[in-house]
Amino acid sequence: MPTLDVREIPPMNRHDRIHEVFGAMEPGEALTIVNDHEPKPLYYEMAAEVPSFDEDGYEVRREAEDEFVATFPKVDA
Repeated sequence: MPTLDVREIPPMNRHDRIHEVFGAMEPGEALTIVNDHEPKPLYYEMAAEVPSFDEDGYEVRREAEDEFVATFPKVDA
């Protein structure tokens, strides 16, 4: 399963890169992202725009003050 640390990506490019990686995945896979904040805006964006995003399977956990690890599962659309 792919993991993407977006903390190294300029903020204005993060969502595009995440969508690119997510789009290339197969159904049944999950994208794990590491971020410096809770990715709620991304969750809402994915839920509204990406039919293959499994909202119910989404998980996020805080690992450190500036480290959030979120899982974005992909299903058949």
